[in-house]
Amino acid sequence: MNLPRCLLLSVTIACGAILSVQAAPIKVLIVDGQNNHNWKATTPLLRTILESSGLFRVDVATSPPQGGDMSSFQPEFSTYRGVVSNYNGDLWSADTRKAFEIYVKNGGGFVSVHAADNAFPEWEAYNEMIGVGGWGGRDEQSGPRLYWEDGEVVRDTSPGRGGSHGQQHVFLMTTRDADHPIMKGLPEEWLHAQDELYDRLRGPALNLTVLATAFSDPKTKGTGNHEPLLLAIQYGKGRVFHTALGHDVAAMRCQGFATTLQRGTEWVITGDVTLPVPANFPTAKEVRSW
Repeated sequence: MNLPRCLLLSVTIACGAILSVQAAPIKVLIVDGQNNHNWKATTPLLRTILESSGLFRVDVATSPPQGGDMSSFQPEFSTYRGVVSNYNGDLWSADTRKAFEIYVKNGGGFVSVHAADNAFPEWEAYNEMIGVGGWGGRDEQSGPRLYWEDGEVVRDTSPGRGGSHGQQHVFLMTTRDADHPIMKGLPEEWLHAQDELYDRLRGPALNLTVLATAFSDPKTKGTGNHEPLLLAIQYGKGRVFHTALGHDVAAMRCQGFATTLQRGTEWVITGDVTLPVPANFPTAKEVRSW
């Protein structure tokens, strides 16, 4: 019986025979409540995408509104095997930050979605977790700017802002680590639905692997560089999947976004990926919807 090792199994046995095998879904927490993007629309979709895989059961922890009492926001991270952030807002309390650092460092899985990499420029450990981020006053003091050139990652330490994007548009994603479990079986190139193409991301960039990039075209007010948009980071014993994709519901309905979110979430929790690449995954010439 070949079952994904990430699943907990409930087996009913009678007269020496297995009557049924029921997979217990993996518990995942989405964190939201503040964001400069429409988290009230995107969180339900993130939850549906994850649960539709059959691997996950998703809860949501919603923070107080901006300017509220953040001391009351204390998610029980340790009761979940993975945390997905759809949050960009007020700094969490010292206790909550410490609990999250311990959770990831001790092996908890973490997924940062789109504007979650704008959050917490002043929180050192968080910036190590996401590898690179943007906005919030980030600049060369935050760490190198990353981009891809001539088959390798460039770490640009020259002065400049951290975080920007040009006009929203459909853009071509290029796989840069085809052997990584998240990317294995994905095409070398695939079209992603209209989205913000983040560029000039900066940060500590420690223990980081660039999984996929997209060309930030000057014609759409981009940088002229191949920008890292899917990343894998090791933080202590914990694994992090950072997707800069997913500005809104339309962008998240791209099959490429949905597939990499599902596979990235499985990877941060188990270190492996059992979810298949769907037959309707985007091609280099066609955007396909989830």
